[in-house]
Amino acid sequence: MPRTAYVNGLYVRHSEAAVHIEDRGFQFADAVYEVCEIRHGFIVDLSRHLDRLERSLRELDMDLPMSRAALTLVIREVARRNRVRNGLFYLQISRGMARRDHVYPAADTPQTIVITAKSTDPAIVARKNAVGIKAITVAENRWDRVDIKTVGLLPNAMARQRAKEKGAQEAIYLDAEGMVKEGAATNIWMVDSDGTLLTRPAEHGILRGITRTTLIDIAAKLGIKIREEAFSLERMLGAREVFLTAATSICFPIVEIDGKTIANGHPGSVAQKIRDAFFEIAEKTSI
Repeated sequence: MPRTAYVNGLYVRHSEAAVHIEDRGFQFADAVYEVCEIRHGFIVDLSRHLDRLERSLRELDMDLPMSRAALTLVIREVARRNRVRNGLFYLQISRGMARRDHVYPAADTPQTIVITAKSTDPAIVARKNAVGIKAITVAENRWDRVDIKTVGLLPNAMARQRAKEKGAQEAIYLDAEGMVKEGAATNIWMVDSDGTLLTRPAEHGILRGITRTTLIDIAAKLGIKIREEAFSLERMLGAREVFLTAATSICFPIVEIDGKTIANGHPGSVAQKIRDAFFEIAEKTSI
């Protein structure tokens, strides 16, 4: 079945979808995006994703190009047209098409909005959860406003490529002091020796992940001790568990970092408990 995309008010064949060559998302990465999981026919944590989308737009002096109600209808329609029951949707909004100039175009320039959706194989996710994944560390080289979910992801892409070349699946950023920040496309967590769950505070320097936020709610309901505090690479390497979170993977255990085995080299119980409870506690919006 041909895939369908939504581009500026039209539903078009995915293979024919296009934006103008002078779109500011293409020219300047002057755009924001969201990726949201679809599971068993439900969109997961949609409200929180749209909240973050609006915040990202505000930080770049933009507004939603339509109401949240209308946007939700379009998202659901794209998912339905692509017959996605397990997968994701991708949404991107740019400042629009204008003559190439570094300064913003006129305030009434129409924004560009693109939405796509695709199915994924739950068996692949299950295999990664069963055996865990590998990661490497890289020095932070991104701009300071990574709290805004922009499409300016070249450093992230280069970090992921470096991880792939080393036989790993994620790259973990370290700050100048050697403290763990986040993954190239994920938030990073560790379980310390007394079973406390740790993750870096999201006030500055990392993206406030939606799955991260929901996981904090889940930990509280499961009675898992949790602290938002920075931790070093050395401390992470000695953790009982390390795992990452992201909208499309929920909670992948990390069993090796920079060639060093984490704990006994197998996925841990805390990540499993959180993963088992996630879908029951997260917000679900039917397609």
